[in-house]
Amino acid sequence: MRVVVTIQHPAHVHFYRHAIDVLEDRGHDVFVFARENDLAVPLLERYDIDHEVLAGPQDSLLSLVRVQLTYEYRLLRKARRIDPDVMTAIGGVAVSHVAPFVDAQSVVFLDNEGATSHRITTPFADVVCTPRRFEDDYGDGHLRYDGYQELAYLHPERFSPSPGALRAHGVEPDERYFVVRFRKWDALHDVGEAGLSPAGKRRLVSLLAGNGEVYITSTDELPPELEPYRLPVPAHLIHDLLYYADCYAGDSATMATEAAVLGTPAVRIQSFADPETDMSNFRELEERFGLLRSTADEAVALEAIEELVTDPEATERWHRRRERLVAEKIDVTPFVVKLLSVAAGEKVEPTPRRPRVPG
Repeated sequence: MRVVVTIQHPAHVHFYRHAIDVLEDRGHDVFVFARENDLAVPLLERYDIDHEVLAGPQDSLLSLVRVQLTYEYRLLRKARRIDPDVMTAIGGVAVSHVAPFVDAQSVVFLDNEGATSHRITTPFADVVCTPRRFEDDYGDGHLRYDGYQELAYLHPERFSPSPGALRAHGVEPDERYFVVRFRKWDALHDVGEAGLSPAGKRRLVSLLAGNGEVYITSTDELPPELEPYRLPVPAHLIHDLLYYADCYAGDSATMATEAAVLGTPAVRIQSFADPETDMSNFRELEERFGLLRSTADEAVALEAIEELVTDPEATERWHRRRERLVAEKIDVTPFVVKLLSVAAGEKVEPTPRRPRVPG
């Protein structure tokens, strides 16, 4: 089996890296292509995943279109030489467009309802795969699973935190600290949306700094007064850092979900967080499991964060809630491997359905 994987975001590296290992261990050929990214490409290098960068980053909506066209053209040229059986990606715009021209099956993973890019992706994809509560319906090729994309790498079967690795970089896991994430808002699905304001960022860090250490990871430029809080650990240890943190807060949706599934109290602050229209995975993490707070209102967010960081029992309560989530959800990596194998025409044994925990 010949598999093409495309990477556009650091979370995509984590999502696919265990599946890539399994596929290669079984003798399959996996070809990884990426767009230039300040975190994704270094992660590919860190995990020793052979890859090729096909396009650079974008710095505006206009450049995003140009970069996307360049990326798709170069991916098509590579795929014609590889002759893959299946092509896969999270988001999957390029994969869904290129796969038909090389007679490959396209498998696209989505977890964000309503994104504009889905309109130019899902009509061309052979398989669209989403978490079970995903609200949009893409017809016969739409598969749902009992999990989140983050459980392909943060399920206990895949992830064990390393306190020693954190201590080697000057972080003491047993002391109180908080992780903050700020991100750029330059993707196609970000048009018209926003995260924390500059003043909100300063207020957030000031609040947390009064209760413990603060570690900021940011793809957006930090003001000089926040630079001293910049993350002291390499990118591949971010999940270890999140696991032992007393709270996560920021305007990154992915990291908010990662914190939640690790059992770390988490507050997500971004304009997408409208209670009437918010994405299903965030609503489930908040309403069913109590692992996440989401709001577009900075004042409401700060109140929620202050309540969490002054609650001595919050960490233990979140750990119990995580145990419930893990009991209900699947380890997503075996599901990904099986799905790609089936799409490529491989014969595989059926996987028993995970029993659902009532409640």
